[in-house]
Amino acid sequence: MTLPADAPLQPIEIDLVLAPPPDTSLEPNGFLAGGGGGVRLHFLDWGGPGASAAEHGASATGPGVLLVPGLLSPAWSWAPVARRLARVRRTSVMDLRGHGLSDSPPDGYDLDTLGEDAALVADASGIAGADGRVVLAGHGFGACVAAATAAAIGERCAGLVLVDGGMERLAETGDVDADELLRSLEEPPEVLRSMDAWLADRRAFDEASWDADQERAARDAVVESAAGHVVQAVRPFVLAAIVPTLLAYDPAAVLPRVAAPVIALVAMAAGDPGPRLAELRRAAEARVAAGFGAVGVVGFAGTSHNLPRYRPADVTAAILGVAR
Repeated sequence: MTLPADAPLQPIEIDLVLAPPPDTSLEPNGFLAGGGGGVRLHFLDWGGPGASAAEHGASATGPGVLLVPGLLSPAWSWAPVARRLARVRRTSVMDLRGHGLSDSPPDGYDLDTLGEDAALVADASGIAGADGRVVLAGHGFGACVAAATAAAIGERCAGLVLVDGGMERLAETGDVDADELLRSLEEPPEVLRSMDAWLADRRAFDEASWDADQERAARDAVVESAAGHVVQAVRPFVLAAIVPTLLAYDPAAVLPRVAAPVIALVAMAAGDPGPRLAELRRAAEARVAAGFGAVGVVGFAGTSHNLPRYRPADVTAAILGVAR
């Protein structure tokens, strides 16, 4: 979707030629990296370019990519993008602390610590290019973490892609407080009554994109009880700690510390995107004032929040575009 041009925001066109088809044969390897305070952080290593990678423009020396899932989302949620990226770049996906197979310590859910976690995984996964640089991409709350990581690692960040997140003060655009946001994350009892009900609900979001990867991501997001009910895998105390971090995030304080190119992908399925774009413009203006380039922005009309599921080729192309 074409967005109005404004000095700190530059509408860009995604070159889908950059996105190779998914490699459906890939099965990532899971690893644990040791974080601060003995916290173990799980990540999926999707590998990188193989013998036939040259046909897709792969570079053995280019920066690898670390993908960061959103709130309540497991590492497998990035599979539709990872299957494409791994054809041309070393690719890993982390589980945030308190999510997936990462540890759930009682603390450490502030943005600085989560950014340190991501930087550690980027190092432990070995995805950096020959010059030690990596590309960071995050979805939703994961975009906030990716932005904080990019600011922390400085010149080692080759590019930052914000996938429908990390671009606004949610307390301003969403007009919610912590309690309201926590309530909005609760699932109806009928959805949690069984694994079948849960999967049917996730499938119904978009039948066309439902496949084995989506089912795996959905299963990883919950825990099945002996009685057959399911509960969200992320514990309530983790959510209670992360939500204030999400609401306190201010892109105008973080993005001006990121020297690397930044692209924001904005889902625009419903409602007026004006407030979100105004927030992104405010952050982009602060970034330009700090001496860095404009923020590239792409809007997706008629597409909701889960862009890695609904628009994986576009997301892949955006990541590869910023990593050139």
